[in-house]
This record gives sequence, C-alpha cells and structure tokens, in this order.
Amino acid sequence: QVHLRASGGRLVQAGDSLRVSCRGVGRTFNENAMAWFRQGLTKRREFVSGTDWTGGATIYADSVKGRFTISRDKANNTMYLQMNNLKPGDTAVYYCAAIQRLYSSASEDEHDYDLWGQGTQVTVSS
Repeated sequence: QVHLRASGGRLVQAGDSLRVSCRGVGRTFNENAMAWFRQGLTKRREFVSGTDWTGGATIYADSVKGRFTISRDKANNTMYLQMNNLKPGDTAVYYCAAIQRLYSSASEDEHDYDLWGQGTQVTVSS
C-alpha cells in the first residue's frame, strides 16, 4: 500500500533542535513535490516548508525561515525537516504530504497535495 510515514517527533525544550522524517512506502517519491504542514491544538493546518521534485527549489513559511531546513534523500525515498532554535509556538502535529502528479513545483496550498502521512507530534516546552 502506498503511503507516507512521518516520524521523529518528540518533546524538546525551547532552543533545541530536532529532525523529523517522512519516508515513502510502496513506491518512490523521487519525482514528486513534497511538503511539511503542521497543526497546533487550536489552529488550522498551516504550511511549513515545501520542496519541488528535484529538491533544488524550496519554500518556507515566514515563521520558520532561517530556523528550519527541508531536504530530501532520494536514495532512501525520505524527506526531512531539520528544525533549529525551536519555540513553544512550533508545538504541533507535523504532517508530510506529496503531490502525486510528477515533476511538480512546491506549493504552499494544502489542496495541491493529495497524499498525506499520519503526522508526528512535536512538543516544545518553555
């Protein structure tokens, strides 16, 4: 069965770093744009970062620019989100997503993504 598996979320302290992963299962996602979104307890799901299918073009939400870095390891069919200088406001369930149409550009619009992982909880304590 084709799906995305997010992992790596845990409880950290403000200022810490953490890397979450999203592994493609069932087929390769090396030709698909992918992204990270997050949803806090009282918030709507919001865009965090995205990468085009090459991994060479990336976009970030203003709230994470300079702190988060998205990357992909095509040999392992995995996308990462390196999060530095974490803040309590970063607390959320982090979801990875893919655009199943091949060779797409990255997008901030969640409606462009049609395959979603199950989410991984990141909690940042003050």
